[in-house]
Amino acid sequence: MDNKEEFGFFAMLDRMQYIERWALMRNSRTENIKEHSFDVAVIAHCLTILHNKFEKDNEGAIMLDPYKVQAYALYHDCTEILTGDLPTPIKYRNKEITKAYKEVESEAAASLVELLPDDKEMRDIYLDLLAPSFSTEEEKLTHKLVKAADKIAAYIKCLREESSGNAEFSAAKSSTGKIIREMNMPEATYFMDHFVPSYGYTLDKITGRDE
Repeated sequence: MDNKEEFGFFAMLDRMQYIERWALMRNSRTENIKEHSFDVAVIAHCLTILHNKFEKDNEGAIMLDPYKVQAYALYHDCTEILTGDLPTPIKYRNKEITKAYKEVESEAAASLVELLPDDKEMRDIYLDLLAPSFSTEEEKLTHKLVKAADKIAAYIKCLREESSGNAEFSAAKSSTGKIIREMNMPEATYFMDHFVPSYGYTLDKITGRDE
């Protein structure tokens, strides 16, 4: 590769900070997909650790690399740099819209990797992160954990808004919490029960200074 060449891939990823989420909602504090992706990556990493812990004594259980799952989580919304964040009620309104949006996401992923050096190995690695197939059992489990982390991050956003006195997110909090519980994932349930409640606490309560 020519050392003098310049590539815009990571500069484009940096623009995730300009794509706001929850566009149909009144926010007390806006959230962009860059910070959301960090939240999902952190949660997905923890969910994978919990999964491996809960399944370690089960013969035939799939063990996953927490850092690999974290990478998929970190890149899970990158195509929205080009597509924008389509509100969930519209994205999943019917099969035709969902299918069309998936095709647009794939095209966006292909466009982004073209901003990398003309190196097949490098482009293939990033294309897998941006538009994973999730075809093997290991990949399907990875997708499941990332999806759970995405929902938990959304729930936490709703919790923060509600804690700020914004009732706009109350219904979203209830429906998102229901979705998470219905996933029947021990790792997600554990995270919701043991880690999520403190997101609504004051700094002093989190650190134990209000005792």
